[in-house]
Amino acid sequence: MTDLIEPDELLFNPFAPGFFENPYTQYKLLRDEDPVQNHPLGFWFVSRYEDVSALLRAGLSVDVGNLAPGPFSQQMEYFGTEDAPGALNRSMLDRDPPDHTRLRSLVTKVFTRRAVAALEPQIVRLVDEALDRMAGKGRSDLVEELAFPLPFAVISAMLGMPPTDHARIRELSGTLVRSLEIVADEDTARAIVAADAELTAITREVIVWKRDHPADDLLTALIAAEHDGQVLDGDELVAQVVLLYVAGHETTVNLIANGVHALLRHPDQLALLRAQPDLAANAIEEFLRYDSPVQQTRRVTTAPHTVAGKEIPAGSFVLACLGSANRDERFFGPDAGELRLERPEARHQVSFGAGPHHCLGAALARLEGQVAIGRLVQRFPELDFDGEPAWNGRINLRGPAKFPVRV
Repeated sequence: MTDLIEPDELLFNPFAPGFFENPYTQYKLLRDEDPVQNHPLGFWFVSRYEDVSALLRAGLSVDVGNLAPGPFSQQMEYFGTEDAPGALNRSMLDRDPPDHTRLRSLVTKVFTRRAVAALEPQIVRLVDEALDRMAGKGRSDLVEELAFPLPFAVISAMLGMPPTDHARIRELSGTLVRSLEIVADEDTARAIVAADAELTAITREVIVWKRDHPADDLLTALIAAEHDGQVLDGDELVAQVVLLYVAGHETTVNLIANGVHALLRHPDQLALLRAQPDLAANAIEEFLRYDSPVQQTRRVTTAPHTVAGKEIPAGSFVLACLGSANRDERFFGPDAGELRLERPEARHQVSFGAGPHHCLGAALARLEGQVAIGRLVQRFPELDFDGEPAWNGRINLRGPAKFPVRV
């Protein structure tokens, strides 16, 4: 796949050396030279803030069934259709109105701000336990000790999941989220489908168990949720649970790890946060802007759609680059490439998307990030790198896979 891209061409190329460590140099070139790129691999890449923001709010489709024949429609065939087993293409992330409206209404009914706020004492306890472990070791992996186990434990408790093989769930989840990326080979596509099938089977077993063991939790509420006389059917229920379970921890891992990484690279901002802990809420917005946990989101045109003077044909796969939009100097100013925790416009970041598909878990991610990073930097005044982080090799859900620190 990479052989199709000439190195001297100005193209979005996530396979270029160094991209995983720093995609932002490439994004800047695209914003400046070709902000709405008709990529030769069969998709459109949109990179400026105003264009991305408008695109997310334009009411375009997310259903890959609307793609015209081409490379991306072929890729989606690997992942099956809504008639195939598995959760792919059935969650509200993949559906248009009226299905999206109905599914989101059912989930929103039980995934409320009040329910999220009630989790704060548990989040504080989990963070403090992780920090105690880190203090006892002196050196540890931030991802292994804090960034992964915290959101995984929180979403598991919120859903009311029974004891499971956490290591296997993590492995399956990490494979499944690659469906959100450009898949360069059939082996990866087959692995995604296999992970989807296994995670779906695990979730079905959990739902059967939960029907026999109802409790005051999100999964029980989803089973019982009703909107205008409609409830989730079996496949829809599985798909929404898989989405909440996977999205409920995968993105927050990156928020925490990327945020700490940014602070350690900017010691003046780390010192500022320690001196002014009331900056924590705005700091989270700046972490989300500076190094977005989700780098891109897709849309599909169902009619010709014009962006910045270029007409995108119907049936096109469009990648809206959240990570690039968040660094756009045209909106965030000439220092958009710098971390500034006091940045007043940080709250306008688009890391959670916008419009009807705005992230349902945004409030939970913000709360987890604020508690985890805030308490980490206050607890450990000597916090520092203990070696270079190893990036996870993902184009979209980009973050460290290993992050050695000393406290």
